[in-house]
Amino acid sequence: MARSISQTYADFAASITNGAIPQDARDAAKLLILDGVGIALAASSFGFAQEAMAGLREFGDGDVPVIGLCERLTLRDAAIMNGLLIHGIDFDDTHLGGVVHITSSAFPTALAAALKTGRSGADLVTAYVLAVEVACRLGAVAKGELNQIGFHPTGVVAAFGAAVASGWMLGLDAGKLTMAQGIVLSMASGLREYSSNASGTKRLHPGWAAQCGLTASGLARHGMTGPVTSYEGKLGLFATHMQGGGADLPAATAELGSVWETQRVAIKPYPACQLSIACIDAAVHLSAQHAFTAENVADIEAVLVPHAVKIVCEPVERRMLPDSAYAAQFSLGFCVANALMRGRLSLADVENYTDEAVLALARKLRYRVDPNTNYPRHFPGEVIVTLTDGRQFRHREAINLGAAENPVSPSGILAKYDLNASRAVSDAKAGRIAEMILGLDAVADVRILVEEMAGEAR
Repeated sequence: MARSISQTYADFAASITNGAIPQDARDAAKLLILDGVGIALAASSFGFAQEAMAGLREFGDGDVPVIGLCERLTLRDAAIMNGLLIHGIDFDDTHLGGVVHITSSAFPTALAAALKTGRSGADLVTAYVLAVEVACRLGAVAKGELNQIGFHPTGVVAAFGAAVASGWMLGLDAGKLTMAQGIVLSMASGLREYSSNASGTKRLHPGWAAQCGLTASGLARHGMTGPVTSYEGKLGLFATHMQGGGADLPAATAELGSVWETQRVAIKPYPACQLSIACIDAAVHLSAQHAFTAENVADIEAVLVPHAVKIVCEPVERRMLPDSAYAAQFSLGFCVANALMRGRLSLADVENYTDEAVLALARKLRYRVDPNTNYPRHFPGEVIVTLTDGRQFRHREAINLGAAENPVSPSGILAKYDLNASRAVSDAKAGRIAEMILGLDAVADVRILVEEMAGEAR
């Protein structure tokens, strides 16, 4: 009989070694981890971080440090918290083909598993890459449709990557790695109802995926069983979650081990929904190239992929009048208007979500969809500004900034990290963390990194 998808993943993971992953993929992984840690440090200063920490401490403290915070938690709770911090301000990376926020689950999983097993920084990178390769391919099976049906792809598929990565760290054989995926099938979750009022539950999904993967691999290690056909079965992941069909099952294992999806993960240049990035970048370009004021603008038209409508455009009333910084990040009008006025979109800008001048300009925005795109490979966008004197300016980004074919440069990633980290730690501490992450292949004990990433007393 043909091997199932979960068995194929298990065979791949059971045979992988640190040296089997090309150096350019490992280097890409370390830059992604650096970006995620910088975001987590910035997020540690937000109120939701303290709320989440207080909630998790209801179940007891532990001895595992959390990124940017002074409190310590149990191993699995620390993984939940680290995932929440990396994803919490929606500035974290996205694998476009799978529409999955990946580092926010893959890194907390690999970090926790490395701590548990006493493994090296090189092992951490390998486990991280395994989580990325599995979760991103599973996301790609759905071809960007999960979020249209009502699921948050990160919450649904990231747990499977976490189970494989954690199981590899535990030294599970292929049979038990298959079982770990079957077990996590009963745990993976993530519904998009949070978007009805920009609630905070979305922030939990990556960390929850991490703890599910850690738990499933531990259960598999000691003999718990799960289905072998987790993905393609009649009651498996895609049959239940994509009842209308359309799942591209061959994408789950296509070029596994020869093409590294880790090198195709997009880093966000702006703290906004990935579906808005191309339009924001187009607005930044227009702001830099043409002299006009908000008062001169008669009309703004944004053109974007159909899949963006439910997430950043509608319901129109809610999107045009965000009631929180989090809601502002999912408001195409707010983000584009801010970029046109200021030539940027920063964390400080989205925190100023009540800025009436920006909101007034946002109300001039209308959108239309472009049905002829190659989504989800790229998330293109265009902005057309018409002035009161009749002049019209337009700019299109066919490939969103951050995509593999239009990447944020390593120096840009470092600059983003420095800016984010500076919100929580000293320049000296930020520099030590960055040096350690970029040199992970030479770190003998990851606890050194974990202790360094912990918060400073405020």
